[in-house]
Amino acid sequence: MGSDTPEQRAARGDPDAFTALMTATKADLYRFVRRYVGDEDEALDLVQEAYAAAWLGIRRYDPTRPFEAWLRTITLNKCRDWSRRRRVRRLVRGVVGLDAPEAVRVADPSPGVEAQAEDRRRIAELSRALDALPHGLRAPLLLATLEGRSQTEIGRIMGLTSKAVELRIARARAQLRAALDVPVE
Repeated sequence: MGSDTPEQRAARGDPDAFTALMTATKADLYRFVRRYVGDEDEALDLVQEAYAAAWLGIRRYDPTRPFEAWLRTITLNKCRDWSRRRRVRRLVRGVVGLDAPEAVRVADPSPGVEAQAEDRRRIAELSRALDALPHGLRAPLLLATLEGRSQTEIGRIMGLTSKAVELRIARARAQLRAALDVPVE
């Protein structure tokens, strides 16, 4: 028992082992979710939801597989659910919510306003282009570019082959280039 891994102990329901796994994964998980949803508070909520769902389903976790891949799958599902709820809210309201970045942006009166405004515009443009990508393209792109995950890891997380991941990342990049009007190098 003493030589069990934290994953094995967590799979048996050990809360201390699960807490240790949470501590080890929370920064990367938050960074991914924050980039995915574009909102700090929503990202914190989604990470908490993902950990709660993981704890509730911990007995189904297979400790011979990477904990982080299992957790990332749960988190991606939480992000997909969040995206669906957000689309429904937008359809119902017919407008962008008050919590959207566009609704809370305030001009910065500091020197170099034109350059800062251009930077903000480009960031907002990129954010909108990322949001417009279908989940099946956005998730592998973010996992690869922001987290430096390999195609094999992404495939494990998303239930895809490495070749399918490669293709999705290429399609995502092509769609972003087209949306941002960036010439192909």
